[in-house]
Amino acid sequence: MKVVKANITTLKVDAIVNAANSSLIGGGGVDGSIHEAAGPQLYEECRQMDGCETGDVKITKGYDLHAKFIIHTVGPIWRGGTDGEEKILAGCYRKALELALENGVKSIAFPSISTGVFKYPIELAARVAVRNVRKFIKVTESDIKVTFCCFSASDLKVYKSVLKT
Repeated sequence: MKVVKANITTLKVDAIVNAANSSLIGGGGVDGSIHEAAGPQLYEECRQMDGCETGDVKITKGYDLHAKFIIHTVGPIWRGGTDGEEKILAGCYRKALELALENGVKSIAFPSISTGVFKYPIELAARVAVRNVRKFIKVTESDIKVTFCCFSASDLKVYKSVLKT
């Protein structure tokens, strides 16, 4: 596992994960950036998918991206930590990795799911992400290469700190 500061759409990996909204047809932040970079075919494919439930995942082609696939997941909205947010967020990472392996993905990049407009605190979200990816790799004995992609220097600092623990 590693962490980088970059725009996730520029990474040369087999799959990138989209921190999507439930409609899957684009929005702001990471979601909007991915839709813009992938091109109009992504919108057309997502429009036919009937959305995605919170905590679930769906896969599409990568279209104009370097990545062959985009794995869309809808993270939880932060409601103070008492509404099952941690379990839902952990499931987003696990299910994305399961879907990646089912599709032969050898390298994957994750954004910081739910920490933008869904307001999940970055420190808590980073711990959930790293802990659950580590657990998945250990349990499955997978050799998938995982990159955590941070857009800001402050998020990068948090992820670097969490990865050291």
